[in-house]
Amino acid sequence: MNLKKTYILGIESSCDDTAAAVISDYDILSNVVASQSIHELYGGVVPELASREHQKLILPVVKKTLEEAKINISDLSAIAFTNGPGLVGSLMVGTSFAKSMALALNIPLIAVNHMQAHILAHFINDPGNKNPDFPFLALTISGGHTQIVRVDSYFEMVELGKTLDDAVGEAFDKSGKVIGLKYPAGPEIDKLSKKGDPKKFSFTKPKVNGLNFSFSGLKTNFLNFINKQVRINENFIQENLNDICASLQNVIVEILMEKIIMASKQTGINTIVICGGVSANSEIRDRLKVNSGKYNWNVHIPKISYTTDNAAMIAITGQLKYQNNMFSDFETSANPRLKI
Repeated sequence: MNLKKTYILGIESSCDDTAAAVISDYDILSNVVASQSIHELYGGVVPELASREHQKLILPVVKKTLEEAKINISDLSAIAFTNGPGLVGSLMVGTSFAKSMALALNIPLIAVNHMQAHILAHFINDPGNKNPDFPFLALTISGGHTQIVRVDSYFEMVELGKTLDDAVGEAFDKSGKVIGLKYPAGPEIDKLSKKGDPKKFSFTKPKVNGLNFSFSGLKTNFLNFINKQVRINENFIQENLNDICASLQNVIVEILMEKIIMASKQTGINTIVICGGVSANSEIRDRLKVNSGKYNWNVHIPKISYTTDNAAMIAITGQLKYQNNMFSDFETSANPRLKI
């Protein structure tokens, strides 16, 4: 008996990336992301502008996604969409679009938790990719989140630690702004760090009990250090930019590694995955590989295209929910503070 092939459309609009993807049997057939460059002018995401850009982009992005997947809209089996966490205006655009489309096509609607989706991106079929075994620890690191999560199954996840203030991506971006780097500063800091000395300057490592994080103290210490040095030498930043970036990145990565080492020891779990936009950072990836040998970890590092906000991760989560009949009703609304 021939079973009809399943096609799930995933829609992501939690922040400033408008994205759509189509998945079939764990294989991503298309994955389109339209980034909003307008926010670079303001040094960060402007929520009202983000929602307006989503309204402009969502239809052409979905159209292009279906074309690249080589399917018709009538072939879709379900619509998966991000309903939180994120910016409420941005989430509402994706939520309204997904609900309208599912209603018009008379197919199931699947609400997806953005942070769960980052973790479940590790289950996308990909050449050379091996799915992590349960249970595992996920270090989710992005501009808006920093968490350590114990993952017992696809939809059984427990937050073991989180940031008490700023997220790690925010620490990178705001510190980068202090030294004149454009938003987002994280990738540029990573690039410049490769030419610098990570031990040249020392910055504060916040003392936080347990598995929680804090980056606000580091950010303040960095700002005060730069201001002091510039008063002494107005060319300090230009003359030491690579070393400043390398030293800043080094302390941030050390904070992350210390916490995940602690979590592994406390739980006895040695399978570690990273996810989220900051997991694209090369030093974090390198340090995890080193620790893999040192602590006998089984480390899973995602493709760069699955680290930043994307719809492939929404689609894979949608497929897993579809297989388990975990559908949403049409009263489902955007939830900017949705918990993992």
